[in-house]
Amino acid sequence: MNRLHLAFATCLTLVACGPKEFGSVCSEVPAPEACMTACDPAPGAANACPAGFHCSADGKCDAQCTVGGGQCGDGYTCTADGYCVDDGSGSGGNGPDASCPAINFTPMPTTPSIQLVLDRSGSMSSIISNGQSRYAAMRDALVKNVTGVVTQLETKAYFGSELYTCNGNNLDLINVPRALSNANAIRLSLDGTGPGDNTPTAAAIDAARTGFVTTPPPAGSPPVIVLATDGLPNSCNQNLTQAQADAQSVAAAAAAYAAGFPVYVLAINQSSQHFQDVANAGQGHVAGQPDVTYYPVASAAALATAFQTIINGVISCDLKLTSSIDDVSAMNGTVLLNGQTLTYGTDWTLVNGNIIRLTGAACTMLKTTTNPAVSASFPCGSVIF
Repeated sequence: MNRLHLAFATCLTLVACGPKEFGSVCSEVPAPEACMTACDPAPGAANACPAGFHCSADGKCDAQCTVGGGQCGDGYTCTADGYCVDDGSGSGGNGPDASCPAINFTPMPTTPSIQLVLDRSGSMSSIISNGQSRYAAMRDALVKNVTGVVTQLETKAYFGSELYTCNGNNLDLINVPRALSNANAIRLSLDGTGPGDNTPTAAAIDAARTGFVTTPPPAGSPPVIVLATDGLPNSCNQNLTQAQADAQSVAAAAAAYAAGFPVYVLAINQSSQHFQDVANAGQGHVAGQPDVTYYPVASAAALATAFQTIINGVISCDLKLTSSIDDVSAMNGTVLLNGQTLTYGTDWTLVNGNIIRLTGAACTMLKTTTNPAVSASFPCGSVIF
């Protein structure tokens, strides 16, 4: 059955120009009740579908059209069992509709890969506010039940975590591989350890970069590193001056950016220029331009807000199309989110011809719905080839 209102994860399909393509009345919201009727698609089987419907290959009743509904276009007529057929006028193969693609589709979301690089040095046991340690506040901001940002968005991104400190002279990392629905695994990782020793930030960023190289994100998933630390960097064997350790961390962030893995910086109870330098290097800052944003925080509430801001900013409300849509036609298109019709210019816009960008409340709904359903349609002739 050509049901065009599909699950959100279904890939966008645009049918290229060629033979006339017909849609399905079952793509309507709400769909006719008959669309859920089971039937036998075997050749010669009796049609058990209600009047106006036929049995599709997937064993459900379907219809391309309704009699008098105009879905077939010029040169075609709708049969009593819901098929569009040539009406014999000779215009069915030559009218303007013949070269139009079927441009009902389900857009594809962008699902980022987010590697959390989390400091567990000894100073993370210090109190940040309200008697809560920096480490505990970081844990709650990320994975607390209901309110943690990873808990809320775990189906929207491939989250992984890397807890870093030193064990004697050696880098000590506790890793959780990136995956969807990964909040519980990251929570267990945080709960299973605690603050340790030094702050080898350069080595931790390098490890995150290497991890993306050796285990690349899924195709089309943009990679991001989010660093949260509460202290200036040092090394495990303590053989670096502060200036050298600072320079190594900045170089590590620059190397991550150069490899295609931008770095966002959250500084807990810190406001040193060093963290601005790491953030600039990690996001390809150009000399002479304003500094990029980094996030110094001094309370548990501010820490939670910073994580929410960074990660919600990374989670995209851009929905990718495989063909470009004419800008003028876009204004006449219909985009549905969870059955609600969105308003062009207020709830969504077309970007670069091939991206539907949800904005405002529509973007929020997309991010907060576990399995959002998105569909869209545009007038005949909207696709640019």
